[in-house]
Amino acid sequence: MTDAAAAQPHVCDACRILDAADGQQDDVIFGSTLAPVRSENSILHKLRRAEDETADRITNFAGSMRFVYAHTVWFGIWILGNLGLAGLGFHFDRFPFGLLTMIVSLEAIFLATFVMISQNRQAARSDLRAQLDFENNLRAEIWSVHIGQALGIDVEHVESVVAQAMKNSEQWLHAHGSSA
Repeated sequence: MTDAAAAQPHVCDACRILDAADGQQDDVIFGSTLAPVRSENSILHKLRRAEDETADRITNFAGSMRFVYAHTVWFGIWILGNLGLAGLGFHFDRFPFGLLTMIVSLEAIFLATFVMISQNRQAARSDLRAQLDFENNLRAEIWSVHIGQALGIDVEHVESVVAQAMKNSEQWLHAHGSSA
């Protein structure tokens, strides 16, 4: 929408209906101009940084069975070697394995940080998807009102049917549980 078009009062009945949807006719539809729908992947590609990708890779590995197997082998070798049971003859970290405990604690700190970084990235993706959903829903609503207006459909009747359907669906979810 151009600035000139945004400054003009709504010239069609559908736009007047949309303008009145927020409770006041002020020649503003949802307070903003419509922008084209953006591609989530292109936006995320611009936001992605090497550090974030590294954190995602580490988090993916840390959440895998390969990570568990690697640590089982590492801990086994460390403990058996330091107890002298593996015949390896090195005893640099005697029982109760203080050095191993410190290393594992540091690893846990870093892994928790990587998990939080990945969760923040997932939250950003979720926020972006919600924004794109809102833009698409807004676009669909505007098109629907225009099409309905062109077809002569009674907007108030349609809205009352929608309200009743939403009420019925909420009642059904409440009666049957939201997990259904």
